Amino acid sequence: MLVEKILGSKPKGTIYTITKDHTIADAVADLSAHRIGALVVSNDGKTIDGILSERDIIREMGKRGTTCINDTVESLMTGTVMSCDMSDTAQMVLETMTEGRFRHMPVINAKKKLVGVITLGDVVKARLEEISGENAAMLDMIRGV
Repeated sequence: MLVEKILGSKPKGTIYTITKDHTIADAVADLSAHRIGALVVSNDGKTIDGILSERDIIREMGKRGTTCINDTVESLMTGTVMSCDMSDTAQMVLETMTEGRFRHMPVINAKKKLVGVITLGDVVKARLEEISGENAAMLDMIRGV
């Protein structure tokens, strides 16, 4: 299954972004309001400057407590972001996410512009559907259907 199909199966909606100069408190409010686990850091909503996940915030709070809440997004974000292309396979994305130990991946188009975000859950769901379809096809072949 391709990333394009995974992205197409998700509800159409906004790609949630935040700029580098916002505070962690702003990011926490956005994450909570939208019930999401990560924000793409972008000044224009089209290019990827970084990504900030709930894990990034929790990790810093574990070190310093709540004092980090007034820091900028730029200070906690991951600046080097792994992204995927619409033509990548679910298997490729799953391997990349597993190896990198992250759960959110921005999707870019051929022009390198941000077009969506997929989660580890999205990819696992797609792979399970794919495997289920393959199993059904094999059973049909065995049964001679």
